[in-house]
Amino acid sequence: MGPQSTPDLSTQASSPSLSTVAIVGLGTMGTGIAEVLTRAGREVIGIDTDEAAARRAVSALEAATARAVQRERLTERERQDALARFRTFTDLQAAADADLVIEVVPEDYQLKRQVFADLDAVVRPDTILATGTNALSVTRLAADSQRPERVLGVHFFNPAPAMKLVEVVSSVLTAPTAIAAVTELARDLGKDPIAVGDRPGFVADGLLFGYLNQAAAMYEAKYATREDIDAAMKLGCGLPMGPLALLDLIGVDTARTVLEAMYAESQDRLHAPAPVLGQLAEAGLTGRKAGRGFYTYDAPGSATVVPDAESPAATDEGAAGRTVSGVGVAGSGTMASGIAEVFAKAGYKVVLAARSLEKAEKAKARIAKSLGRSVDKGRMTGEARDAALAAITPAGSLDAFADVDLAVEAVAEDLAVKQELFRTLDKVCKPGAVLATTTSSLPVVACARATSRPQDVIGMHFFNPAPAMKLVEVVRTVLTADDVHATVRAVCAKVRKHPVDCGDRAGFIVNALLFPYLNNAIKMVEEHYATLDDIDAAMKLGGGYPMGPFELLDVVGLDVSLAIEKVLHAEFRDPGLAPAPLLEHLVAAGCLGRKTGRGFREYARR
Repeated sequence: MGPQSTPDLSTQASSPSLSTVAIVGLGTMGTGIAEVLTRAGREVIGIDTDEAAARRAVSALEAATARAVQRERLTERERQDALARFRTFTDLQAAADADLVIEVVPEDYQLKRQVFADLDAVVRPDTILATGTNALSVTRLAADSQRPERVLGVHFFNPAPAMKLVEVVSSVLTAPTAIAAVTELARDLGKDPIAVGDRPGFVADGLLFGYLNQAAAMYEAKYATREDIDAAMKLGCGLPMGPLALLDLIGVDTARTVLEAMYAESQDRLHAPAPVLGQLAEAGLTGRKAGRGFYTYDAPGSATVVPDAESPAATDEGAAGRTVSGVGVAGSGTMASGIAEVFAKAGYKVVLAARSLEKAEKAKARIAKSLGRSVDKGRMTGEARDAALAAITPAGSLDAFADVDLAVEAVAEDLAVKQELFRTLDKVCKPGAVLATTTSSLPVVACARATSRPQDVIGMHFFNPAPAMKLVEVVRTVLTADDVHATVRAVCAKVRKHPVDCGDRAGFIVNALLFPYLNNAIKMVEEHYATLDDIDAAMKLGGGYPMGPFELLDVVGLDVSLAIEKVLHAEFRDPGLAPAPLLEHLVAAGCLGRKTGRGFREYARR
């Protein structure tokens, strides 16, 4: 479903379909939904037992519409009309004339049940009752209602005025006419509705919260710092926010409630709330709204992070690094040529070694084309391109690495192949040279143990395409020397990459968080819960992901994805990490994604 055009305010007010909507609960979400509805011509009855909340909602709507006028998205007349359509009350009796009631009170089943019971005594028999829950059972709320056929879920995403996705949630009791009416309303509001069944988290949060939970557990285990976890997922996956910052925005207590509901149904350990979530919630450190959660903020409700005891020092302290002027890159594929390009553009002398001189020269020719494109786009000068190309020397043997200070391998993701290469590097490279592997899933220490100098071996996991992606995961083993670690971090800074530190375990940061999320998306399709298109749309529109999970799987390659899933499952032994059978079946059938013309979707042959 593509984005809809902005509704014509002149025609919406006369629409007979769900023209009067009551919203119960005027917190951030309720106020946001009210803004969307009033601007689209609906009469909105805002209900909150807290008069102060109602006043804040009115003020927020006044401020939001004033900004819209300043940005020329509304005229002053349209603004005044929208404000006139919003009335607030403190009694549910005000919902008596509503065509649709949307409750967005806190995520507490007994509270929501009481709201629905009170509404049953107030509204017309044909009024649709919608819950805004993202964690509780819509079916249970419907069953406890006097008219279960008119109860459904309508899940907006925060901030409601900006986010396009609306999940329309039906139970087995919901009448098709109610679903159709709310779906049509969502479209009229300029939203992209997707129809989903009743299970905790639905599509978007069902995938999102497992990922957030794993990030919290990763932080709690002190595997990586909060800053490195968040930077890794933003720079490695193109996400708008890191997972821990997002937990602070959502509310640590809210996230824990959602996960508890998901775990109660799924019994999947990936949904069992990380203990740190409970500890923070019990301490009142619930995120931005409290002024402190995973991060510390300058005031409750503020988005401005301030330094605290966990903040990294302004200057790096520790061991001094080794001098690096010459770099060797082993391999001839896309990753190897991309890494060679990165080092050459930063002024390093680069030896690019492949299994034959011809392969190395082809890799250099690929770099020349890439640099040429950069010149054409005005990103570098012709002189800079020529200097970078001149800095690269192709070679047909690793013997050419005799004088390099840093050797980086980017060969096949096969442990035996990499170990053999490291045995060769051990013989060829001078004493004191740093030896790095770009592996994304294999144990770095196994490469290190293939040498007589494991203290000199480290992981440098670049992301594809290396010239464009800013992230490098710096992977220390228990044997890596401090000055080797310092050297690699300094080199990352010189080549304008952002280093994040992590230990030597499967998946490091990015893949350990990304691939369980992708695997769970596949399971949703296996269970016929949602379609490929709906899941991709939900994660792009509701989660801000640059690509949906199935788009990404087809780009990465289903065989590569399966290999990483197997490594994660073998390392952590969690049943929830077992590769989805559908993924295994597609790989067995040779449907590997874009590179074969068919994966989860079919692609035109080039």
